[in-house]
Amino acid sequence: MMAEANDKISILSQNLTDAGCNEQMAKTCMSFVEKGELQAMLPLLTRYRTTLLNSIRTGQKQLDCLDYLIYKIRKETI
Repeated sequence: MMAEANDKISILSQNLTDAGCNEQMAKTCMSFVEKGELQAMLPLLTRYRTTLLNSIRTGQKQLDCLDYLIYKIRKETI
């Protein structure tokens, strides 16, 4: 059973890394895990999700502007 618990902790840690969480955030989350307070991670992870979503939206707006500029240049209507 101990190996299974370690595997779950290892998987969770890797998931935090894959999601782009910085070292401090990952440490904070893992401390909640160690205390058995998984629900305490939700506000932190939800805020981080919002930050990621906002960066995606910003990037999408930038892509839209760039696509429009490329379109106008190709049509030579700038």
